[in-house]
Amino acid sequence: MKTPITVTTTVNAPVAKTWDCFTNPEHITQWNFASSDWCCPHAVNDLVPGGKLLWRMEAKDGTIGFDLKATYQRIIPQQELHYTLEDGRQVRVLFTETQGRTQVTETFEPENQNPPEMQQEGWQAILENFRLYTENQ
Repeated sequence: MKTPITVTTTVNAPVAKTWDCFTNPEHITQWNFASSDWCCPHAVNDLVPGGKLLWRMEAKDGTIGFDLKATYQRIIPQQELHYTLEDGRQVRVLFTETQGRTQVTETFEPENQNPPEMQQEGWQAILENFRLYTENQ
């Protein structure tokens, strides 16, 4: 088993707003990409244990894209998400509010196709995109 990777950011927003922007499909499509030449044209998020998560991520020029699919195992509203990606890898997302700001921490098992450093950079870039989007809502 590979060592899990953790990325984190602190959003200058209360946890209720942060949670909504992180879990609501209409918001997910606005931030869920690592760079400005990518987009997330479609998102489905059935936020219940056993519910499905589906994010479509693709290059804006249409040359490449993929679906991220997962199933929720555990949900504690405004605190914690646990889901399993379709390839069996585990992801945990924690939301911790302190003085009106929310720390979001994602821990995930890396896949085998790309170097761990590249995966960490990509997930961190998406999380920073999320932070900027949420703070400007």
